[in-house]
Amino acid sequence: MFTTPVKRLARFVLVAGLLTAAYGVPAQDEAQQPSLYDRLGGLMPISVVVSDFIDVVVADDSLNQNPAVDAARQVVPAAYLKYQVTAQVCQATGGPCQYQGRDMKSAHAHLGITPGEWERMLVLFAQVLDKHQVPEAEQGELVAIVESTRADIVTRSE
Repeated sequence: MFTTPVKRLARFVLVAGLLTAAYGVPAQDEAQQPSLYDRLGGLMPISVVVSDFIDVVVADDSLNQNPAVDAARQVVPAAYLKYQVTAQVCQATGGPCQYQGRDMKSAHAHLGITPGEWERMLVLFAQVLDKHQVPEAEQGELVAIVESTRADIVTRSE
């Protein structure tokens, strides 16, 4: 199992959010804090990062060793994935987009994603975020959003 700074930061962000919710104490003045969407620069930079991320994930040999993932790559066009993931990230970060795709559980159930494949995807995600010089705080928030989908996507043990 990989232990990355991004993963540790994501856990910190998740724990801080849980503590904030449990004790009703805001971590920061949310009225003064711009949305993650705004801090990322809006739709254009989000779509560029998502596009690069999908290109990297689709081409990754280790992820494509999963026969179900490889078969899905042959059927679902990368452009469609880019559109759907961009809409999802836009919405999840507080932007104006409305994701219209399937829920994560039904969209990934047939793929049999393992914890190792999930970790590989997180490494690739971190590399793309670093390439685009996404600030550390925003990277942590993005990873926390992605991590919130883990239980619906990782369906097979190693």
